[in-house]
Amino acid sequence: MTDMRALRALRGDDASVRLRAAMAVGTNPDPGFVEALVARCAVEPDFSVREMLTWALTRHEPAATVPALVGELRSEISQARSQALHSLSKIADPAAWPSITRELLTDRDDEVARAAWRAAVALVPEGEAAGLAGTLTSQLGRGGRETQLSLSRALIALGEPMLPFLRAATASTQPRVRRHALATEQLWKDPDAGFDLAVEEAKRVVALGPAGLPG
Repeated sequence: MTDMRALRALRGDDASVRLRAAMAVGTNPDPGFVEALVARCAVEPDFSVREMLTWALTRHEPAATVPALVGELRSEISQARSQALHSLSKIADPAAWPSITRELLTDRDDEVARAAWRAAVALVPEGEAAGLAGTLTSQLGRGGRETQLSLSRALIALGEPMLPFLRAATASTQPRVRRHALATEQLWKDPDAGFDLAVEEAKRVVALGPAGLPG
């Protein structure tokens, strides 16, 4: 598939054709194709194709991709923001860090927020982890299982700087926040426990009140 044909095929009706097109563009990277790849990320409905688009972007120089992706973070289209964040987390260029704002980390759309958490953990520079932990723990109790699991994983990936914030959240007066914090703490202590078991144990502790806290 020639480069120009590949670019046209990115907009085709068949997902398998779009997948091959994204692979072709990534196999032969050209900075002139970055804009088309980024634009397609915002509207592509197929998960596998979106992953291939991200791969294709990682094949290009960060000097070309990062500014284009950062521009997408201001888009009103949720998928544009989430896919740009996902791609930035894979590219892992430190230059993107200042663009991972509190607004994105607390975005009203769960998919955007989850992508922002992953990107932030991948990009956070030394000395900024505690500030990031404070923002992330403000989201404890948010959303359903997958959202909460994503946040727990992000906090655990931050390591020890997040512990004071997590410990404070385990004493929250909001049961949902406290359960999530306790489950995250359990996963930190015992990564093999599994999230669902950690949540069930957290529910038990919250239900028992002070009597359920470890001595």
